[in-house]
Amino acid sequence: MSEAEWKTDLRLLLDLHAKLKRVISELTSKDLAMIAPGSKVRNVDLLTGIAAHDLYHAGQIQLLKRLHSSSGKLPV
Repeated sequence: MSEAEWKTDLRLLLDLHAKLKRVISELTSKDLAMIAPGSKVRNVDLLTGIAAHDLYHAGQIQLLKRLHSSSGKLPV
């Protein structure tokens, strides 16, 4: 991946997170308790799952950074 591609992907990630935070901040308690058509879980549970998923990947990134700084290279 080139530096330009990395910056494009990073910008997309930051933009989508900002949009998600903005949308979530506008939800009411009723919105959070609702189950969307075709879903089996409440919106609040879906959002909690998204947050947990992001935290999982953040932990992976931190582990890779530690491995990289201790060995000078990323594991294969």
